[in-house]
Amino acid sequence: MQYAPHRKAGLGFTLIELMITVAILAIIVSIAYPSYQEQVRKSRRADGQSMLMQVMQAQERHYTENYTYTTDLDSSGDAGELGLDGSGASAGNVLSDEEHYEISAAACGGGIGECVQLTATPRKDQANDGCGNLTLDSTGDKGRTGSTPLEQCW
Repeated sequence: MQYAPHRKAGLGFTLIELMITVAILAIIVSIAYPSYQEQVRKSRRADGQSMLMQVMQAQERHYTENYTYTTDLDSSGDAGELGLDGSGASAGNVLSDEEHYEISAAACGGGIGECVQLTATPRKDQANDGCGNLTLDSTGDKGRTGSTPLEQCW
């Protein structure tokens, strides 16, 4: 008479097999998640760059009509200088379309009548971006305050 076990062999997984699978998944996630976060920040950076270009175009239109640039970007200001919506931003500033950056303007070079520099300051989680603040001035110079190389930020 042969011994017949009550359960069939090969059904289910052992605890060791499940633990190995979970460990492998944890390693894959720990490698993939930082790369994913960096790609998300990179796509959000395009939001800031796009708004910098849009505001600079408005600045150039303003300059052709008034022979000066302005630091008041918000249309709710007294003059409503550039006609941009500054809802949710600090006084005189505007937010990017997806609100990942706040755009501000300041004089550069020989004063506001000759040159303006726009700065896109990252907000919320975008503040962890290695590019830091993105800058664009009316001479076409692009910059950043972070440690990431300029070519990767722009």
